Amino acid sequence: MVEIIQKDGTWTFDGEALRLTPGRDKNVGLLRRTLGELTLPLGALAGISFEQGKRAGQLRLRLRDGADPLLHAAGGRLTEPHDPYRLVVESDRYGVAEYFTEEVRTALLLDQVPSDPVTEYLLPGPSVPLSVSAGDGTASFDGERVRLEWNWKTEDAKAAAGPRTLAVTDLAGVEWQPAAGLENGHLRFFVRNSPTKAPAKYDPHSVELWGFKKDPLMALVAAAVQARLPHPAAPAGEHAPEPEAGRQPAPSPGEDDHDALLRRLRELGELHRSGVLTDEEFTLAKQAILKRM
Repeated sequence: MVEIIQKDGTWTFDGEALRLTPGRDKNVGLLRRTLGELTLPLGALAGISFEQGKRAGQLRLRLRDGADPLLHAAGGRLTEPHDPYRLVVESDRYGVAEYFTEEVRTALLLDQVPSDPVTEYLLPGPSVPLSVSAGDGTASFDGERVRLEWNWKTEDAKAAAGPRTLAVTDLAGVEWQPAAGLENGHLRFFVRNSPTKAPAKYDPHSVELWGFKKDPLMALVAAAVQARLPHPAAPAGEHAPEPEAGRQPAPSPGEDDHDALLRRLRELGELHRSGVLTDEEFTLAKQAILKRM
């Protein structure tokens, strides 16, 4: 097991999964603190990198496309303090970060984890029930129904329609858009057979966001709902798996026996001779296999 402990958080890797725990430092984003500890199966990971800086570096995980409902719901719009897959590394821990990176890369190589997109979520999404108040309303989700309630800042016509309760089965999609510059953001639910082009200010199925502190938490509501909708890359007619269904299957019996490791050594040798693996990558992978033998 390898571990790196920083003010920004703690990352632990046991060879099969990464455990990401946010730190208590004031610079840790509200979304990360609210989301809490994440367990990321190795099969959901596409890569890892470490970037050094003058004062601090950064560990960054790259997930396979479609593996995490949070990343899908956020659409690449999570800023650095809120991104759970980044870790700020202090300069005196660069060596530990490099070692951590090598261990994860070696495991990806040994387990032959593909980096291509997936057709089902490999992470369960945020825990429910979940309720967030921001902008002109409150969005709550219990795993089956979304409830939208309005506050005194809501536009009159929208508030007059009263609270909204939406069943997941009635939803075609969900979208979280943070405020940017002079443009307000929103949390919008797309209801089947009820299309709308109205701005979030007037849409009774949207919460308008103005760029305040709690706005990123609406991404958690979006992700929890997204995890229960059909995966966007799944074949037509298939539904999203239950949260537990996205976990990595247990390895088949005998996968780590002596013959399998010998075969893997031969495969690595062929990849090295063909130039796919560098000398350093081949050496690291070979050493890891020999340890397991």
